[in-house]
Amino acid sequence: MDSKPVDGTLTVKEPFGLAIDQQDQIWVTNSGTNTVTRFPASDPANAVEFEVGYSSHGIAIDSQGNAWVANSIGHLGAMEKLTEKIEGLEGSMSDDDRAAKGSIDLWDIADKYPGGDVSMIRPDGTVLGPFDAGKSMNGAWGISVDGNDNIWVSNSMSQSITQLCGVRTETCPLGVATGEPISPQNGYIGGLQTITGSALDPAGNAWIANSWGQTDVGFKASSF
Repeated sequence: MDSKPVDGTLTVKEPFGLAIDQQDQIWVTNSGTNTVTRFPASDPANAVEFEVGYSSHGIAIDSQGNAWVANSIGHLGAMEKLTEKIEGLEGSMSDDDRAAKGSIDLWDIADKYPGGDVSMIRPDGTVLGPFDAGKSMNGAWGISVDGNDNIWVSNSMSQSITQLCGVRTETCPLGVATGEPISPQNGYIGGLQTITGSALDPAGNAWIANSWGQTDVGFKASSF
């Protein structure tokens, strides 16, 4: 990444998610890489980059200023998963066509090689994780923080919602540490398909965006 602004903009790689922290810093996920970019709103030239999981999508800030990132492809073996697709594109397409097809291929990768996880970036830049709820996440997409600073992740490929314990472990069930799942094995599941964004209202209700599917079927705890 070239972190210096050109004509008032930053060069990022397929930017997807956007968040603003308590220090008025802007956070941008780069869905075409394994990075997140952060810069002060008043000084975009002072940008820094953090490595997370591959294909970072949603991002949310908790009350302590930590950034939580949903990585759709994840960490373990991510580059191996991509190798076959990348080699198939080399030399056969223009740069623009390769980039467009690459986005479609990410969906194929998540389908063929299930995975996905969450990273946490502290205000001092320390990256923690990955957190993957016992490898039950697939295609992590949207992410949000509730009033207890716990984390909710929508998994677009496994059609489930994962709830993780945040940094305020006193609000989590006894013995559950930061990044560990509060939701049951395989998360909260329902009749939705390709779920994307998520948000928590002041009452603590989770609102989930469903791209298509059975919208009349709600979520329930997994019985697996």
